[in-house]
Amino acid sequence: MGLLLKQIFQFLKLLNSENGTNQIAAGIAAGFVLGMTPAFSLQTLLVFVCIFFFRIQAGAAMLSAGFFAFAGYLLDPVFDSAGRAVLEIAGLQGLYTTLYNLPIIPYTRFNNSIVMGSGVVAIILSPIVFVLARILIAKYREQVVARFKGTKLWKGIQATSLYKWYFKYDELYGNQ
Repeated sequence: MGLLLKQIFQFLKLLNSENGTNQIAAGIAAGFVLGMTPAFSLQTLLVFVCIFFFRIQAGAAMLSAGFFAFAGYLLDPVFDSAGRAVLEIAGLQGLYTTLYNLPIIPYTRFNNSIVMGSGVVAIILSPIVFVLARILIAKYREQVVARFKGTKLWKGIQATSLYKWYFKYDELYGNQ
């Protein structure tokens, strides 16, 4: 429970920080791809390489990957249908045979219908997730944060000892 709360607090802190909207949105989109595709595959390694080499917010990626993994598990029947449709395209059978005979490509497990379906759906929808996340983050920063910081509730929360303890804790141990 403590780890979950810590992740939620870190995500809220990230949303309220000065990090760029594109970095956070890219992290959410990368987490979408990580969550939708099965773990322990070559695709997952490729996404992690992209996260660490490009300016993608890793915290947003990890948190959203956990959320989207649950959604991806629920969508497995849809991924299976989409994967079967892609794998059964007659014109691509020669390409699939060639790819399967290459040295590294079979480790992607592209011949599994759920892996293929989730990969195709994740790749098609990730730009939409990026744009939607970018819009929602900008709206959140403009409207929700500005209004919330002006309320009496926020001022009351700032006056509590729990709030002061949290920021003291964050000062001491936040950068570890």
